[in-house]
Amino acid sequence: MRSTLRLFAPLLLLPALIAPALAVTAAPVSANCGGSATPIADIQGPGAPSPLAGQNVSIEAVVTADFGGTDGFGGFFVQQADPQRRNQPGVSEGLFVYAPKARAKAGDLVHVTGKVEEKYGQTQLTLSGAIAVCANGQTVTPATLTLPVDSPNAFAAYEGMLVRLPQTLTVTDNYELGRYGSVLLSNGRLRTPTSVVPPSQAQSQIDANARNRLILDDGSNKQNPASVPYPVPQLSAANTLRTGYTVRDVQGVLEVRYGAWRVQPVPGAAAPTFDARANPRTNAPARDPHANLRVASFNVLNYFNGNGLGGGFDDPNNRGAKTYQEFQRQEAKIVSALKALDADVIGLMEIQNNGYGELSAVRQLAAKLGGAWRVVDPGTSRLGGDAIAVAMIYDSRKVEPVGRAATLAIDDKNRQPLAQSFRRIGGKQALTIVVNHLKSKNCPDATNDDLDQGDGQGCWNPTRTRAAAKLADWLAGTPTGVAGQGVLLIGDFNSYTYEDPIRLLESRGYRNLVSRWIGANAYSYVYNGEAGYLDHALASLPLASHVKAVHEWHINADEPVALQYTLAYKSAEQQQTYYAPDAYRSSDHDPVLIDIALPGGGR
Repeated sequence: MRSTLRLFAPLLLLPALIAPALAVTAAPVSANCGGSATPIADIQGPGAPSPLAGQNVSIEAVVTADFGGTDGFGGFFVQQADPQRRNQPGVSEGLFVYAPKARAKAGDLVHVTGKVEEKYGQTQLTLSGAIAVCANGQTVTPATLTLPVDSPNAFAAYEGMLVRLPQTLTVTDNYELGRYGSVLLSNGRLRTPTSVVPPSQAQSQIDANARNRLILDDGSNKQNPASVPYPVPQLSAANTLRTGYTVRDVQGVLEVRYGAWRVQPVPGAAAPTFDARANPRTNAPARDPHANLRVASFNVLNYFNGNGLGGGFDDPNNRGAKTYQEFQRQEAKIVSALKALDADVIGLMEIQNNGYGELSAVRQLAAKLGGAWRVVDPGTSRLGGDAIAVAMIYDSRKVEPVGRAATLAIDDKNRQPLAQSFRRIGGKQALTIVVNHLKSKNCPDATNDDLDQGDGQGCWNPTRTRAAAKLADWLAGTPTGVAGQGVLLIGDFNSYTYEDPIRLLESRGYRNLVSRWIGANAYSYVYNGEAGYLDHALASLPLASHVKAVHEWHINADEPVALQYTLAYKSAEQQQTYYAPDAYRSSDHDPVLIDIALPGGGR
């Protein structure tokens, strides 16, 4: 769909919705209604910077929205009255007037004088005189804008203008909702490029995503607002705004701020209504009736229990909760999620690497699930040298370990995998489960080939790919001593569907179960507004035939980060209203569940 700029029904700018106007006093330059005025189109021009940058000009235009006052933007937006518009292709008819000591009233036709400047990527007129009000109750015609646009630069044609987006748009990111009151919208959900196409084709998807994103802001410059307006009446744990929600007929002023294009709603106008039906919260997926074993994979978002006695949270190696209070909040959410999974074996990522004793994080977490839960202990004091590790816990009423627990020291970047074979209680056949967590895509310290190659795979891709090869070689040697019905790889591979590490494992005989059972719309993680899955389930061919279902439970990736356990950047009230001891936003990754019909009997 192309962007369009056409006339729409005139929008009446009601003075009652806007704060009263305050005139600037002792103006050095006079403002005369009907006097000489430069068309806004001549100021904006067809590109950046403005052809009149640095010059003093006068304009006569209609105020569309005032964002002065405390927490505002220090000015107001104006738009050329309809009869005076130039209607030049690609040229805006709107402008921001920077006037921190003045207020304006929407619907007023004003004559102002100031200096044309480029500030933070946006053209503005810095007021140098008085505001002359020439008429009241004026209307302007909003431009109709549709996503995707022809190019990211196409937004400039609407800069400073009142716009309307008549489409049904999707919330594709809510990361900044709690701190800045904004959400990212797109025409349909944005997908991580390498989750839908190979790296060789990623650039076209990267470009398409760049043309299909626009921020809906809250009209305020305030960080950590006491009340986040979306969704109506305000954000809370019980009134969430998930990615995947939809909204229609967004209206406001288009501007660029902090390097991104955004729509600022007209002050006093009704807040947009979000439709939750497109992606509601759900209960955990039911176990397939033909399955007798459920395995789950869950990244527990740096579950650190300190010293295990309620202290130690000030340790410099701690990546999780900063206080015991925060830890209690985090643990309650994680335990709620784990219990709801109804799994027999759970692989964990991002758990504190503090051993397997009674005070260890993994022991504490297993105990919270009940007395029957046990920890797979590889017989080492720690699993590798990182602050976090993978772990495995299981319900001893349902399964029992066979063979030996095994691990592999891959390198100093990837976390060591943990392998253990299991059979059902009373059963005769076993499978081997391997929990993994490969090197992240973050770029600090990356060098040479490990730098971002611009193909969508991020940094450290060769390091992850080498780890996948070593993993496949290691498993070919049956490290647990049990061949059984095959091998199930689970965990956070920090690689999307079409990236090299996953492709390598597929070439070594492992089936991508998420792709097979969920398909192209699968996702377990949202980053920069793009959804894809880093959390995988890959089965060797013998085991793949026994898989009955694979699920992603979307309790985390879709939820605002503000609903996490943390206390920072929240008022005392928000620390209560944003929090619930439930599964939602217990982590930043969604759990993956694999239902298997393991042969060999058992109860």
